[in-house]
Amino acid sequence: MTPIELRSKVGADGVLTLSVPVGISEANREVRITVEPVEPVAAKPALSPEQWKQFIEETAGSWQGEPLTRPEQGDFEVREDWT
Repeated sequence: MTPIELRSKVGADGVLTLSVPVGISEANREVRITVEPVEPVAAKPALSPEQWKQFIEETAGSWQGEPLTRPEQGDFEVREDWT
């Protein structure tokens, strides 16, 4: 059996529920499960309005490929009035 590592989150009720497909060939085998906490990933700090403006000014207009065009959207479905 190939070792499987996965990450899951403990529910608000404090219960960890796992569903791990290991394949029919591994049916009726005993397995060992180790549960250990994972260090939280630090969230990126939000950009200040000045940083956001600088980002936009640095990236706006930087596309160098074919012109971007919106394809035809087709006809809208006519629906029955509910009133």
